[in-house]
Amino acid sequence: MSHIQNTIIGTARTLLGWVPDGWLPSGEPDPLVGRESALGQPTSRLDGAVKVAGAARFAAEVPLDRMVYAALVHSPVTRARINAIDTAAAAAAPGVVLVLTHANMPPLGTPALIGGTDMTAAGNSALPILQKPEVRYNGQVVAAVLAETQEQADHAASLIEVDYARLAAQTRFNNAKVTARTPPSVLFDKNHVRVGNPEQELEQSAFRVDQIYQTPTLNHAAMEPHGVTVAWNGDSLLVHDATQGIAPTAMALAKLFGLKPDQVRVLSPFVGGGFGSKGLWDHQIIAVAAARMLGRPVRLALKREGVFRMVGGRSPSEQRLALGADREGNFTALIHTGYSVMPPYATCPEPYSLGSRSAYRARSFEFIQHFLDLDIVPNTFMRAPGEAIGTFALESAIDELAHAMGIDPVELRLRNEPEKHPVSGAAWSQHDARKAWLDGAERFGWSRRSALQPDGEWLRGMGCGGGSFPYARVPGNSVRLTLSRDGKAHLACSAQEMGMGTATVQTQHAADRLGLPIHQVTFELGDSSLPTASMAGGSTGTVSVASAVAGAAQKLLAELLGLAKNGPLAGLRPADCEFARGGIRSRKHPARHESFGALLARAGRDEITVLGTASAPLEFFKYAMHSTAAVFCEVRVSAVSGEIRVDRLLGSYDCGAILNPKTAASQLRGGLIMGLGQALTEEVLFDPRSGRIMNPSLADYHIPTHLDVPPIEVMWTGIPDPRTPLGARGIGEVSVTGVAAAIANAVFHATGKRIRRLPITLDQLLEATPG
Repeated sequence: MSHIQNTIIGTARTLLGWVPDGWLPSGEPDPLVGRESALGQPTSRLDGAVKVAGAARFAAEVPLDRMVYAALVHSPVTRARINAIDTAAAAAAPGVVLVLTHANMPPLGTPALIGGTDMTAAGNSALPILQKPEVRYNGQVVAAVLAETQEQADHAASLIEVDYARLAAQTRFNNAKVTARTPPSVLFDKNHVRVGNPEQELEQSAFRVDQIYQTPTLNHAAMEPHGVTVAWNGDSLLVHDATQGIAPTAMALAKLFGLKPDQVRVLSPFVGGGFGSKGLWDHQIIAVAAARMLGRPVRLALKREGVFRMVGGRSPSEQRLALGADREGNFTALIHTGYSVMPPYATCPEPYSLGSRSAYRARSFEFIQHFLDLDIVPNTFMRAPGEAIGTFALESAIDELAHAMGIDPVELRLRNEPEKHPVSGAAWSQHDARKAWLDGAERFGWSRRSALQPDGEWLRGMGCGGGSFPYARVPGNSVRLTLSRDGKAHLACSAQEMGMGTATVQTQHAADRLGLPIHQVTFELGDSSLPTASMAGGSTGTVSVASAVAGAAQKLLAELLGLAKNGPLAGLRPADCEFARGGIRSRKHPARHESFGALLARAGRDEITVLGTASAPLEFFKYAMHSTAAVFCEVRVSAVSGEIRVDRLLGSYDCGAILNPKTAASQLRGGLIMGLGQALTEEVLFDPRSGRIMNPSLADYHIPTHLDVPPIEVMWTGIPDPRTPLGARGIGEVSVTGVAAAIANAVFHATGKRIRRLPITLDQLLEATPG
């Protein structure tokens, strides 16, 4: 069972005695699995035209009357106590209406941290916000200025002078190892797991690899910087936020400011990317407090530097990956241990070892993680947390072992494909990673790998890497479904849209579920006043909301049959019927059919509304459920300069049913591009003397540009998982896994130089020796 699964099933433990094979309450498979009508079609995003036309309004673009603007002051030192803050010049500056520091900030607690089963958990930092004269990391907010214009606020913020009493700080990764923590669990999974005697097996193996792999701090670099526009109306709070947790943010703010849940409304219809970063941070809380103090709306939009300095990213890591194999290529030992950074005020343990527990079979295993307490911005979840960097170590080590044994890297992986979960022993719900590997290798032309020849100064190579990400479904999601007499259906829930195509796919789903054409279905989201949806993360959104849609459809069927009375459906039970052709029909006798309009007209109703709730995720209790990736890469490397050019990328996935090939292909390509950046360009650089981030901009933190991105092909097995809503599993996270390893392995194939530290830079290649 995965860490995400363990996190969200606590609320369903009372149901342990009842574990059906299907996810529906009846235990039956979803009737939509494998059926393609609206689902399965390459449908364009329903919000695409609005965004392209510039009509989509984001959180920091909402105009409000009498609005004031905020600017933040960040600490330039790491650990310190604030002796004094001189705000006189700032307060006297033109347009300034308020200067906030720890001296006048209202007393507040801290929000519950993301990572548990608490639906009010949205926080990313346990540090008090402007409550004490203490600084814990370089970039922490120490003051805020509110003014009539943004320019006035920015100018006034520059006038604030702070007297810091500097304290000893820990900013060096290696030095912090001495005091590393080893907690008993990592995201609800047991931290230290040992099966057999892996060290002994490793020592006795015919072939073995035992190496250290390093990955840097990474930033989410979402297109839209974090921003919020806040207004109070008496004791009611309206928040326009760039968030991927609309309902959790609303509930967390209500709790923090002593309000009832219905007194807080969070609106977030459009979010310009999040990748895990857009939870609750200091800026939202400061804006809400300031707006209440002033009695005026407040806009607080972070500059890109502010995003880097106060919104944490992926933790750096140092991982030991040891693999042993017998002469036939069967793994005898798999050891994955190491260090990552997680200050005690942060929330994400960067679970890089968890993916290795499900990837390959071996005779023995050992997994354990140690956490370092550095005085830096609190790290948080980032797309494929853990798995993205864990697969770099695991898949690089497999490539090293294959080279040492003289075995094709794909063949070595296939020899060790597990028939069941390697550690827990649970049966797979659906697992066709072998097909993904074989199909991808054929499409990519992997068989031509050995025939590659240099092209002038350009050395050519191919590499591959695998990956996985656990399926998860969150209980408690709800959807309101309204059906009108004209046969139109309107669904509503507080789900998020960060670019995944949530509304598009759920509209397709509802159309098929209700037997309606897609143009007669609308899906409303992005508003916390709508029925509750969980945070978008962990590739849980589609199946979690889909379960609630299915629940609403089941309720609607029962309600409509209750109105049937003397019509053609009289006397039939819900189990006897199904939605079809704009109405309901008998399964056994399809001629017994009545339209929605006729049913509602006879009852004298213009519409009918039901509330559907997602079923408990019982499928987790019996099966291991993972999406898998097989990534292939071809590169050219200059023998003169060490420049790397990625010529081709292909991702082959086994991730259940694909509900919308158009949006899915876009998601998968985006993940491959993020993996490309991880491999070659992206790294947050800290000055170890001060803890300051040295490249807090997209000019200096290099994400891949158009010229860096090669032709990308994506494909999938398309095999539905029979125990999930719609047969689907998540695709957003798994697309990042294995990419960095595939690129590093291709570079080795081209140059004979093994790079074990990301990103792969020119100096590393030029300095490295073959081997």
